[in-house]
Amino acid sequence: MTPVQPTLDLERGLLEDAPLVFGLDEVGRGALAGPVTVGASVLDRDRAALGVPAGLRDSKLVAERRRADVARAAGEWAVATRLGWATPGEVDERGIMGALALAATRALERLAEDGFDPASGIVLLDGDRDYVTLAARPRLGRLDVRAVVKGDRDRAVISAASIAAKVERDALMVALDADHAPYGWARNKGYASAAHRAAIDAHGLTDHHRRSWAIGPGLF
Repeated sequence: MTPVQPTLDLERGLLEDAPLVFGLDEVGRGALAGPVTVGASVLDRDRAALGVPAGLRDSKLVAERRRADVARAAGEWAVATRLGWATPGEVDERGIMGALALAATRALERLAEDGFDPASGIVLLDGDRDYVTLAARPRLGRLDVRAVVKGDRDRAVISAASIAAKVERDALMVALDADHAPYGWARNKGYASAAHRAAIDAHGLTDHHRRSWAIGPGLF
């Protein structure tokens, strides 16, 4: 079955009234180790008029060997794309939703620093829960955030953010694997594979694990 291609129907409609549309998506939410990462991409009318880049899909629907090329094409298509990160320690301190809010705010702040003010446009957030508005308000002002169920699959600006975040977080986990080989992060990217669980039982937790989660030795 051919994966569903995202469209620009929603973005083009919103751009009739707003100068910019931002798309946000997260990666690493359910991982046992590593940061959570939120990608943020922005479109204007001119970029939306170009159509969806070839091969752009929700990052989970793109073969791993092709993700970097698709992410590169999506990055060239979007007006700008930036990432925000929250560390395992911040996940432990704030909880996963608080960490996602922090990472999303950081991604949007980077776009604002580049001259793309989120308060001037509309922010589309993948999922059914707005974890951005309250967290971002003190630094970015009042935002128009709209949660979009299956937005990473159906909305091109969110798909662009999704694949950027996926490629960069995966690359980080591969790099961390060099010093933490027993955990298999180059393969599992910090998620709860059988090999990862077995390594935790054998070797314990690292500084890259989310220690507030029930993932210590013998707990699986």
